[in-house]
Amino acid sequence: MMAVSNTDMESRLQLNVYKEELENELNRILAFWQHEMVDARGGFYGSMNNNNEPALSAEKGVVLNSRILWTFSAAFRYKQEEHYRKIADRAWEYLQAYFVDRQAGGVFWSVGVDGSVANGKKQLYGQAFYVYGLAEYYKINNDPAVLHAARATFRLMETYGLDQVNGGYWEAFTRDWGVLEDLRLSNKDENAPKTMNTHLHIIEAYANLYTVWPDQQLGNAITNLLAWFDQHIIDHNTQQLRLFMQADWSGSSATRSFGHDIEAAWLLYECAEIIGDQYWISCYRSIAIALARSTRKGLDADGGLWYEWERNNDHWIREKHWWPQAEAMVGFFNAWQLSGEVEFLRDSLHSWQFTRQHLLDQRGGEWFWGRDDANHILPMEKAGFWKCPYHNGRACLEIIRRISATV
Repeated sequence: MMAVSNTDMESRLQLNVYKEELENELNRILAFWQHEMVDARGGFYGSMNNNNEPALSAEKGVVLNSRILWTFSAAFRYKQEEHYRKIADRAWEYLQAYFVDRQAGGVFWSVGVDGSVANGKKQLYGQAFYVYGLAEYYKINNDPAVLHAARATFRLMETYGLDQVNGGYWEAFTRDWGVLEDLRLSNKDENAPKTMNTHLHIIEAYANLYTVWPDQQLGNAITNLLAWFDQHIIDHNTQQLRLFMQADWSGSSATRSFGHDIEAAWLLYECAEIIGDQYWISCYRSIAIALARSTRKGLDADGGLWYEWERNNDHWIREKHWWPQAEAMVGFFNAWQLSGEVEFLRDSLHSWQFTRQHLLDQRGGEWFWGRDDANHILPMEKAGFWKCPYHNGRACLEIIRRISATV
């Protein structure tokens, strides 16, 4: 990562304050998941409300558990505190005991509170986060069984998930890797065979795996994904991501996801850096800056990032969810590092200022799901199937690391 060389004194002071505040916030986030979300029956609760009351009957998702595995593995790598490793161990053990499909391979989408299979479908998004978490966990224990599990899942994804004709990855399969009619990640998504969201997290997972296993086939898969993003997923006319596509990459979505745009801005550049491909590093440096600049359309005056915008009818979903704010913190910071344009640093700082003021639960820990356009807290869970310590925990870790390298 290129660091800005001529950081003035005022910016240095801002960065040091930013780092200190995120150090404190990282500790708060990790403490919540350690002390509130551990389920004495095994693993972690599947859901918790804003009063820190767990939903005892909630299903447990592979995404939640894999993201906990990644977060606490990354936290241990940074802090070297044994209690973080123990949470990572707990996540690994629960995933191995209940999510791994020992007949057909891969991991189930969700299990019940007793560990029985609730939804056995093979969503590639879920497989990707499993690989992502395993790669990070391997960095803290060097257990061959962990790397073996990650490599085996990668090979399954390549065997079943890869579209051999048009390129890209299919969205989902039945438990035994057969054809599935409903491919959606969630009810809000289109039932499309290929999506931006799944491709973004496949390349993220593959790149993290590459840092511990620089295999040629894996490197080629990352290169292909960078090419597919450039050719099919990024709309270079509008500098935003296309969300849902058919098998031949056709189809256009009028929906703009500001959080995904700014997340992809820094993630894709990082993936190019990991494989050391100079062509794609140069390409995605320009794309990172362009996507970040375009994402400003979604910024409110208070620094918060709106959720979505429908281009066809100019309809805005004026909600500020937790994860786009976290990704904006990193994405704008990355754009500042790459371009030297101080306005991007201000955007990152403003994103954090909005988050600190409006999203942090100062009494109960963690972040609220979000705020509506009247600045009311959204009545959504504080932790659960999608609400994990990954976006906000990673934002803290990323910016702490980048400031440490800059100042």
